[in-house]
Amino acid sequence: DTAIESSALAIDRILQNANIPAGVKKGVNINTDNSVTFVLEAPNKNDVFLIGDFNNWELQEAFQLNRAISNQDLFWITVPDLDPDVEYGYQYFVDFSVKVADPYSEKILDPWTDQYIKTGNYPNLKSYPDGLTTGYVSTFKINEPVYNWVVSDFAKPSQDNLIIYELLIRDFTESDSFTEAITHLDYLQSLGINAIELMPINEFEGADSWGYNPALYMALDKSYGTKNDFKAFVDACHERGIAVLADVVFNHSYGQSPLVQMYWDSANNKPAADNPWYNTDHNFVANTDAHWGSDFNHESPYTVTFFNEVLEYWMTEYKIDGFRFDFTKGFSNTIHTSSDPWGGNYDAKRIEILKNYADVVWDHSPSNKPYVIFEHLADNSEETELANYGILLWGNMNHSYSQNTMGFSSESDISWISYKARGWNNPNVVGYMESHDEERLMYKNLQFGNSNSTYSVKDLTTALSREETAGMFFFTIPGPKMIWQFGELGYDFSINTCDNGTTVSNDCRLSRKPIKWDYVNDVNRRQIYNTWATMIAFKKQYPEVFNTSNFTLNVGSLTKSIVLKNTNFDVVIIGNFDVSAKSVTANFTKTGTWFEYFTGEENTVSNTTQSITLNPGEYKLYT
Repeated sequence: DTAIESSALAIDRILQNANIPAGVKKGVNINTDNSVTFVLEAPNKNDVFLIGDFNNWELQEAFQLNRAISNQDLFWITVPDLDPDVEYGYQYFVDFSVKVADPYSEKILDPWTDQYIKTGNYPNLKSYPDGLTTGYVSTFKINEPVYNWVVSDFAKPSQDNLIIYELLIRDFTESDSFTEAITHLDYLQSLGINAIELMPINEFEGADSWGYNPALYMALDKSYGTKNDFKAFVDACHERGIAVLADVVFNHSYGQSPLVQMYWDSANNKPAADNPWYNTDHNFVANTDAHWGSDFNHESPYTVTFFNEVLEYWMTEYKIDGFRFDFTKGFSNTIHTSSDPWGGNYDAKRIEILKNYADVVWDHSPSNKPYVIFEHLADNSEETELANYGILLWGNMNHSYSQNTMGFSSESDISWISYKARGWNNPNVVGYMESHDEERLMYKNLQFGNSNSTYSVKDLTTALSREETAGMFFFTIPGPKMIWQFGELGYDFSINTCDNGTTVSNDCRLSRKPIKWDYVNDVNRRQIYNTWATMIAFKKQYPEVFNTSNFTLNVGSLTKSIVLKNTNFDVVIIGNFDVSAKSVTANFTKTGTWFEYFTGEENTVSNTTQSITLNPGEYKLYT
């Protein structure tokens, strides 16, 4: 830093305006003659210098960027005669005040946390230029290792029939790696998964994270592996008919973002008033719980253009099949006061912004549309409009399903998982019993489950069996569904379990969790997997039945029934979530012989309304 400041005094500050080369994009552009053109967008800045390995990290007049004549926001420079087999590190030095990584970096070196990457996950990682600079350093290599795709034209599964598996690489694999995750794909394929939703994998701050503290948007976080490791993961998924979705956090970012650093009000510790990408203050004025890092301004054309480019990059570079957008309620500049602290009320400007992002994703491949999923959780009038536009929306049913598995009748109605109950035209609710953000059902069963003198949900075997019943009234309701990792094995560690695997504390929400692949060998846990796999197979093999629009739900109490009608065959499902035997009314659609799938028993129906007694936790599926 001292050397940079000293050399800055000797620089003759002459800004050159010059025609930017045709066809270049923001970031690094590799030319055919082993030269590289760097392009930085920096509105209202005057002096931008390139520093890096190619000039010994020194401030030199020859490395001052030109301002583009056609677009005064863009600065550019072409550096000739670079070694194609050398990985170069670089930064931009802006207005003699701040050194930043390239906002369009595809890889960065982190002086604070690279040392914590697990051995083997990123072999031959370039060393950080200690003593020469500070902060994130961007890198590039002209002859980057090429990945040869096996599947170049993956046909995405039907949106209506998605079975999504949400996972965090860190807590799904012992090695924190895409490479190890590939070894578990056959297990997921056998379960029936046809889409994996990865918690954020772009570069985040810190060494160990859920990923919702993003720093850079085109750089893959190195803690999980190399670019080609991730491409191999996507390819292996596609070979098994599994789509890959990336969780993206466009609501906010933190202090290591170069877009923040270039325009920062240090006196007030917030984005400067002239920041093209961020709001100076958060729009959730009455709710500090919704204040994460710096707040993006999605009404700025700079922000919209940037994120459109981010979306296009991931779909092009990594063949990503779609996105889950985090906290989309934050995507407008509407001020949310104490009357609407979480921004749930209808917001027309937000609707317009969100539809535009969806259009960008869909336009990438109109005939094989990528998926657009929002974590919106707003007023149903707004969600209805988005759903009817074709967008999928997270449907958080954690509380209602846990009330059922625990055996409590209050708030046990699960009808809201149905798009019909919401008044939507299309089955665009991504219903889930668990996600990364909710307490685990099995933990609640064992800690708080209901009981009587002969039956206790707190008994492990009993609690596990009730997860089977939950699946019967989850996968069979028409529309896409999502499972949180290991839910199919009755994962019973709290969301607040600490790194030691035993202590539970609210301070440990983001901590590492025990990775329980040994649960696969537990016959009672495996029974959940088998039952859920059966229901998923039904859903995928008979979509005309299990995604029919002609269905009836009677799911408002602990005794539940579902009727699915189709010209091929009808299905009647009944179940008892109570802790004592109950009589359940089965409304058969016609007289004659019905077969219970799991036991093979025949039921001769002479009266279509039939009362059947079920033991606690028992279920039946008739066709």
